[in-house]
Amino acid sequence: MTIAKVFAPAKVNLTLHVTGRRKDGYHLLDSLVMFADVGDRVTVMPAKQNLLEVTGPRAAGVPTDRSNLVARAADLFGIPVHIILSKHLPSAAGIGGGSSDAAATILALSDIIGDARLPVGVTDLGADLRVCLMRQAARMRGIGDDVTPCPGLPPLFAVLANPGIEVPTPAVFGALGDPSNPPMPKRLPQGMKTRAFIDWLATQRNDLEAPAISLAPVIANVLGALAALPKARLARMSGSGATCFGLFETEKAAQDAALLLAKSHPDWWIEATRLS
Repeated sequence: MTIAKVFAPAKVNLTLHVTGRRKDGYHLLDSLVMFADVGDRVTVMPAKQNLLEVTGPRAAGVPTDRSNLVARAADLFGIPVHIILSKHLPSAAGIGGGSSDAAATILALSDIIGDARLPVGVTDLGADLRVCLMRQAARMRGIGDDVTPCPGLPPLFAVLANPGIEVPTPAVFGALGDPSNPPMPKRLPQGMKTRAFIDWLATQRNDLEAPAISLAPVIANVLGALAALPKARLARMSGSGATCFGLFETEKAAQDAALLLAKSHPDWWIEATRLS
């Protein structure tokens, strides 16, 4: 029996500039994305009928019907499969967990059928699918349909922290004021060392941070706790929240900071990670 196993990494929006809104209500974005070495795991195998099984430490509350993007991604291939989704990332957390899981499912099924071509309907699964299929540092523009790889960026060492709340993305966009904000510079940095790259990131924004905090004030507490960690260079929210990240120059500094934060906030989801 052919079994495919694919890692589904967390997606971190290092920047998220909201640059406008289309007539159909979709917001236009300009975002720099990197992927973490923490994430979910997807295992796919042929079966007599479709079955989605959710396991892992973050499995509670994760649906197993077609409301889960994993099931909808599998449906695009038209063959019955048994999928085991091992959840390690919090849900509705601004780190693309559902989209990354769906992308991993597509990659696994493509491997099983021996066809790398994407099935029709992939883009209907959400704006993050395209970048999650790319699985590398990239710039996302438009409604997520314009994705460009960003080679030449240094690795980043981060602490991810989520206070255990879900922040619905539509509500965050609904709390946003003026959607017409400046994009990132036309040319992004290349060849920078980690410290200089973090300093450049500090000059950019996440335009959803303030509206998310207005809905969930605890996010401000998370940002404050990350910024106060020893050797932290930058603290920012990822995506539409509530996961936030702190950036550090070295892997050891991030690991030490994660241990310290976990002691003071044992009820938060906290992970030290390398972004690339």
